[in-house]
Amino acid sequence: MYDKVLVPMALDHGLSASTLGVAKALCNPGGQIIALHVYETPHGSVGAYLDKEVVREGFDAARALLAEKTAGIPGIQAEIVAGHTYRTIIDFSAENGIGCVVIGSHKPGLSDYLLGTTAARVVRHAPCAVHVYRST
Repeated sequence: MYDKVLVPMALDHGLSASTLGVAKALCNPGGQIIALHVYETPHGSVGAYLDKEVVREGFDAARALLAEKTAGIPGIQAEIVAGHTYRTIIDFSAENGIGCVVIGSHKPGLSDYLLGTTAARVVRHAPCAVHVYRST
């Protein structure tokens, strides 16, 4: 059982009831469950063409959507951080004393075996336990 459990989430999918159930089962009574969305800022040359105000507005819109998607879930602390998805999950875990990351995964395709999914990278590099939930 863990005092702090991190559940990374994508805003287009929301917080999975399955991964949330696993997080609740792994969390100590009185522990903390954090739903984390990583806002990926535009990369490379795309970023050069975007005004900082536009990027900030996108971040603010994502923050509002995160609050909306987690509003009806008791006991969840919602966090949003800008960065690269898997690296930010790993860094957030290390900086915040996370005991376990509960992350969803899909059935891997050929490119996932060659390049690695976000879940696979988190498993390889996380400073804590990782529970991968694969939906059927």
